[in-house]
Amino acid sequence: MNAEQQATAPAAVIDTSTPHSARVWNYWLGGKDNYPVDRALGARMEEMFPQIIDIARASRRFQARAVRHVAAEAGIRQFLDLGTGLPTADATHEVAQRAVPEARIVYVDNDPIVLAHARALLVSRPEGATSYVHADLTDAPKVLREAAGTLDLTQPVALMLLSTLGHVADDDRAAALVRSYLDALPAGSCLILCDTIETPETRAGSDEYASGGALPYVSRPAEVVRSFADGLELVEPGFGSISLWRPEEPLTGEPVEQWGFVAVKR
Repeated sequence: MNAEQQATAPAAVIDTSTPHSARVWNYWLGGKDNYPVDRALGARMEEMFPQIIDIARASRRFQARAVRHVAAEAGIRQFLDLGTGLPTADATHEVAQRAVPEARIVYVDNDPIVLAHARALLVSRPEGATSYVHADLTDAPKVLREAAGTLDLTQPVALMLLSTLGHVADDDRAAALVRSYLDALPAGSCLILCDTIETPETRAGSDEYASGGALPYVSRPAEVVRSFADGLELVEPGFGSISLWRPEEPLTGEPVEQWGFVAVKR
């Protein structure tokens, strides 16, 4: 790590008695950084809503495609990844720095297990930089203040909210939170966002997830998720299932009920 790569956080204290979203997501992706309580909830969710595995994998692929686009084609060199989750292959800094070695990335999460893995997140190419802010993404002033130690917030930034905003259950509060970040970023910045669209199946999945003891996660009607891009310019192909956002290979199966977009602040 270079001198700018650091995790700003207290010591990690991991509760293994309650399922946690980052670890359950890791289980769905086939990872090993999870505990029996996470696997039990993940398996129950998979049984009642099998598409959750496809959603988890599609979300990671969408992330990689979107990051490649804004780095290689849109010329953005800075990334603020809110609700990072556990390190995985093709993490934001790996994808961005393959396209643009000088890219600078700040990861944000308040999960102690993500903090425990922060060193894996912070392995940057020497031309660029990465850092990790241990904070709740709803505390935008703190996140932006600490992110400014690595990012130049007078220059365009890609703000990333991937399968994360459902933890902010109130629609108005979620919209205000997104706006508070975008208002702090200059023209030319972009928002990369995806989340689960509300259907009878996804609503039942959300209820099961909450009943399992994890922090609740809401699905939203498509028009509400689309509204988070109000005032921004959608990048083609616009808003829809992330399976259909610039796919790199032919689609097999039905598009997932996780929708998203990349949108630019003008």
